[in-house]
Amino acid sequence: MTLSIVARCARTRQFGVAAATEMPAVGKLLTHAFPRYGAFATQALINPYLGIYGCQLLSLSVSAQGAVDTVLEDDDQRQERQIAAVDKEGRSAAFTGENCLPYAGSVQGPSFTVQGNRLAGRQVLEAMAGAFEENREAELVHRMIAAIAAGVAAGGDRHGERSATVYIVDGEEYPLWDIRVDDHDDVIGELKRLEVVFRRELYPHILKMPTRSR
Repeated sequence: MTLSIVARCARTRQFGVAAATEMPAVGKLLTHAFPRYGAFATQALINPYLGIYGCQLLSLSVSAQGAVDTVLEDDDQRQERQIAAVDKEGRSAAFTGENCLPYAGSVQGPSFTVQGNRLAGRQVLEAMAGAFEENREAELVHRMIAAIAAGVAAGGDRHGERSATVYIVDGEEYPLWDIRVDDHDDVIGELKRLEVVFRRELYPHILKMPTRSR
């Protein structure tokens, strides 16, 4: 019941996760990222610790595939899970359990992976991948919103979308972007509106916040 993208910007080395779903408040439970090392998404039957543990592994330079494989090793509910990761080299990996609601699957490309369950069909993932790849020079936040918007337009979650999120880290352990739509009839329109508000009212302050180096 969720469509998502996990991605790395090769130009800025930012990492992010964006998603939309029929359930409320998709934001913090699904999205996980560690600056300079990678990002991780956990969905379907969500276990937030898979994302937390996955990012710990990525921060130790474990590959995306290695992180995905490792977090699932002792998970007796793995067939209800869907997880995905991108590592510091731009390698991507995803896992879709056999018991995830159809249509369920993933598509990988250079520095990104898109995945979803209870989707209208594979065309949702293909639309997301195409939109993300369309303008590689655009800001990561815009590319990720474009991907989610394209997925929703292609049919998205078969039960519709009620919440959405974009979570991006740059060089610090706190997010550069953390936009959340928790309960709305037009999640894409609201996501785009909040990006404008965030950029105008909060983004300049985030750029001036303390860093590990100063």
